[in-house]
Amino acid sequence: MASTRRLGVAVDFSPCSITALQWTVDNFVKEGDHLILIIIRPSGYEHGEIQLWESTGTPLIPLAEFSDPTLMKKYDLKPDPEVIDIVSTAAKQKNIMVLMKIYWGDAREKICEAVDHIPVDCLTMGNRGLGTIRRAIMGSVSNYVVNNASCPVTVVKRADH
Repeated sequence: MASTRRLGVAVDFSPCSITALQWTVDNFVKEGDHLILIIIRPSGYEHGEIQLWESTGTPLIPLAEFSDPTLMKKYDLKPDPEVIDIVSTAAKQKNIMVLMKIYWGDAREKICEAVDHIPVDCLTMGNRGLGTIRRAIMGSVSNYVVNNASCPVTVVKRADH
């Protein structure tokens, strides 16, 4: 029997990350996989439990918990209904386990940390499609992760980019 694959998807609830999530579910997820949504939030929260997990990220959060808006308040997070719909449908139709892990800090560094600490076998992420100048000034998260992550990374571009 093959071991369970742990597929990571970096999700910030932007259209690009939702496209990457949908692409992963449609093209890559197989029955029995664990789909792990990796969420990166900005640092600087002064709020209860978040302080406990700021450096290591939260424990893995099951789909039933992150589908509940009341439970998500403790993480100061409001998951996008489209994301919940995508993963709920995938969990039922493909018989997969869906989990979420939230980190706080710089997206580039925290995504690479997540790949090692969770760990995941591969990672999918979206591409915002920054122009040359904006990418030079702000830096590209996807470019950094592709070059520094310790697992294979797939970058999914939206059709309009």
